[in-house]
Amino acid sequence: MPADYHTHTPLCFHAQGEPEAFVDAALAAGLTEYGISDHAPQVPEPFDDWRMLEASLPDYFLWVERARIRAAGRIPIRVGLECDWLPGCEPWIANLAARHDWDYLIGSVHYLDTWDFDNPKWLGRWAESDVAEVWTRYWKTYAQMAESGLFDILGHPDLVKKFGHTPPGDLARYYEPAVNAIAAAGCLIELNTAGWHKPCAEAYPAAGFLELACSAGVPLVLSSDAHAPNEIGRDFARAIALAKAAGYRETTLIDQHQRRNETL
Repeated sequence: MPADYHTHTPLCFHAQGEPEAFVDAALAAGLTEYGISDHAPQVPEPFDDWRMLEASLPDYFLWVERARIRAAGRIPIRVGLECDWLPGCEPWIANLAARHDWDYLIGSVHYLDTWDFDNPKWLGRWAESDVAEVWTRYWKTYAQMAESGLFDILGHPDLVKKFGHTPPGDLARYYEPAVNAIAAAGCLIELNTAGWHKPCAEAYPAAGFLELACSAGVPLVLSSDAHAPNEIGRDFARAIALAKAAGYRETTLIDQHQRRNETL
């Protein structure tokens, strides 16, 4: 199975499991590599209730070290962060990037202004929103994130559909500018299997986006977005089939920001 680089730890307050259990699950799934990329701290704190605190970074590094001890050379353990793209965040991302020898950074859009739109706590706000306008803002923000050049991987590209809210018509009008920005920036995207377990009941991204990304030469990783050991590598066989149907024949491995290809 390919590598799984998008996984979380209990330090983000909404995941569970010990590092040893995650490593055992990665080995059982036959993953090429196991990457740990918890939600990065964000200032000013407390920013929200679903990410690591800055003071938890030493504990995060200890968590990773425990995983490496458990792995004992049987599987490479990579370390990163899932960082939020927010207005004016560039200095903070640069600060975080200097804190450790990360293998990769994942950039994600969870917020539009002050609304963390994928948070079930604020689900009612969708009923008050113009879905097409939200999608327009989301994809413009996503393209800006790609253009920043700060991230190795761009997370769950169409997360905006999580609760099943999509505008009518051909969604390529949203996808194409974002794909062009991603391709120009040279970023990786992830095929994130968590979407199959959300109200949208569809992987992130949708097949149409994935096909456009493949045609544009955008490289791919598979990700579970695991928040518990039993989610490591979840639905990867299904994801491989989806990726191949979109035209992909390889995924990417990352070590200290350096890439190499792995055949699907």
